[in-house]
Amino acid sequence: MDDRLTNRFKARLLAGELQVGLWSVLGDALAAEVCAGAGFDWMLLDIEHAPNDLRSILGQLQALAAYDAHPVVRPRSSDPDVIKQLLDIGAQTLLVPMVESGDQAARLVRAMRYPPGGTRGVGAGLARASRWGRIGGYLQRADAEVCLLVQIESRRGLENLEAIAATPGVDGVFIGAADLAADLGRLGQANHPEVVAAVEDAIARIRALEKPVGALSVDEGVARGLVAQGCRFVAVGADVQLLARGADRLVRAFRQGGGGQP
Repeated sequence: MDDRLTNRFKARLLAGELQVGLWSVLGDALAAEVCAGAGFDWMLLDIEHAPNDLRSILGQLQALAAYDAHPVVRPRSSDPDVIKQLLDIGAQTLLVPMVESGDQAARLVRAMRYPPGGTRGVGAGLARASRWGRIGGYLQRADAEVCLLVQIESRRGLENLEAIAATPGVDGVFIGAADLAADLGRLGQANHPEVVAAVEDAIARIRALEKPVGALSVDEGVARGLVAQGCRFVAVGADVQLLARGADRLVRAFRQGGGGQP
């Protein structure tokens, strides 16, 4: 069996292991490689809120291939044509934003699988995913190795949470606190008690279905709290946040004397 096709992130997810990740939005392969060397279990390559396109994601997938950090790609939408392209360039795990119903989740599952169980176009022989036909049995194994994570970030998503999470083929559910806060009338207040309560309730409901739960927080205390509640794929920072805060600290350290002089 060709080990290049094995999705270790999915295997660990289904085994209930904690996996610590980093949100990567700089849109640069070199920056992604620098972060991958730190030893994160997974890295989110973002298209929805970052200046990424198919080519830049391809470059980052190639950069991460030499490291243990598993690339999770977030497309800008649930468009099946976009999903098909991301899978063909070698992404195995997708985090799809703004999933709000069981029917939508089922369509996503089909978009990630070949016929007859799905609608993914068969172009593997021309694609990086199969290493251009060099991975034997790719078509037979691909469906079992793809991993679908769905993002819940609205009132409607919460209302349909059980139907979404219980959809066969959904491998994990991610709670998007920022957008959820906005939809609850608490824009920019992800730490508001109403939002925190909604997130905690969602985590408990998903865990009751024995489905892996994920979340993001750049606050270490909040991130540890998410782990304590049972989240098993948790992003604990973002590359831009690390860069910005590190730059801020460096400037402050050399301007403590005032007057703008070191």
